[in-house]
Amino acid sequence: MNSKMRRLLAIGAAAAVVAGLAACSGGGGAKDENTVVWSTWGTAEELTRYKEFNEEFMKRHPDITVKLQPVASYGDYHSKLLAQLTSNTAPDVFYVGDDKIGQFVDSGRLMPLKSLMESDDSQTKPDDFFPGLFGAAEQDGEYFAAPNDSNPDVLWYDKQALAAADITEDPATLAENGEWTTDVYLEMNEKLHDAGLTGSMFWNYWATHYSWLSAQGAPAPYDESGAFVANTDPTSVAAVEELGAQFQDGTFVVADTLPDGAGADSLFVTHKAGFFVQGRYTIGTVESAGEQDSYDIVRWPTPDGQPAPTGVATSYLAINAKTGAEDAAFTFWTEFLSAEGQTFRLEGGGNAVPSIKGADEVVLEGDYPAHAQTFLDMRDIGFEDYAPEARVPSLSTDISELFLKLYEGKSDAQGTLDAVADLVAEKSGE
Repeated sequence: MNSKMRRLLAIGAAAAVVAGLAACSGGGGAKDENTVVWSTWGTAEELTRYKEFNEEFMKRHPDITVKLQPVASYGDYHSKLLAQLTSNTAPDVFYVGDDKIGQFVDSGRLMPLKSLMESDDSQTKPDDFFPGLFGAAEQDGEYFAAPNDSNPDVLWYDKQALAAADITEDPATLAENGEWTTDVYLEMNEKLHDAGLTGSMFWNYWATHYSWLSAQGAPAPYDESGAFVANTDPTSVAAVEELGAQFQDGTFVVADTLPDGAGADSLFVTHKAGFFVQGRYTIGTVESAGEQDSYDIVRWPTPDGQPAPTGVATSYLAINAKTGAEDAAFTFWTEFLSAEGQTFRLEGGGNAVPSIKGADEVVLEGDYPAHAQTFLDMRDIGFEDYAPEARVPSLSTDISELFLKLYEGKSDAQGTLDAVADLVAEKSGE
């Protein structure tokens, strides 16, 4: 899970909501085959929507009781869940973050789902999902979880900030015309920087560095054996060198390192930054500022102006392999992830993009932002974190720390990529 997603999804449920749901948070999975206990983290608003989903589900299935077991902090969630799985007290169904899913798959504690997904009772066939979103949840043709929803990392931009830097071209219009090139984007950032504004703000996690590589035409950083090979590819090295240079001169900014009181959200809504790389949840940020018409979105720039696959953050829903309520758990699981279920959870200003076909109207409702279709287009061709990285505990975080040294001018591009390759080999036991 990326840094910004953690901040938004792990703000912690408000005390009143957690208290109201506490009666549902027993010591693990259900004791009978008709009761499903499920667990997640989330904001107060999200947990309220989940509770509403439970109520609607139980109206459709009066023979099944559903209980939500919320955990306020994303930081505490997975360690608690692993302990529950070890002691056989885990929920029947549970969320898993995309930075943890590989570990949980390798633990052998997740139920294989392919045959259930392909069954007549399934509302979530494997082909219903966008394939790039499974990431490490898919292994050797088997599925151990499926994406709840998704958030493509788009480039939000502020028209007022661009105008203040004498930028007259609109990024989304350029993209529609196939003219949204890396050169044009970097020229805009240079103008923003020269005008005393921040060019672009990025969160330091896998989707930033790998989206940049992909957008600049570099091949996948991992080969089929799982080895990190970007350090041996000239296109990758050159792309990372350019990325590092933009951070080092202050044109690009690492959002994670901004001081309290002057964070990325604050800079963006006060028109002090041109671009902010985030997901659909940014709608809430700009709406709260009351000037949402100043903002729009565009895909990542490429050398030739044509779309390229870029990173899409997700979380996953899995079923406990030792659940005592397999049929009821799968019924809940498949309805929660179905097009109808995702529509229910995301409509009315939801903060994510569906991961399944048939629910796209929730993104286009309200016609905001003006180019909301970009979310869907980027999701359709996007990718989750690479499985060799997502399967190794803390590897993705450690790699981001190496990239941070580059961004701070403490390392060069080749040295950074070599260090990543060495780290991957070490942590993967090669």
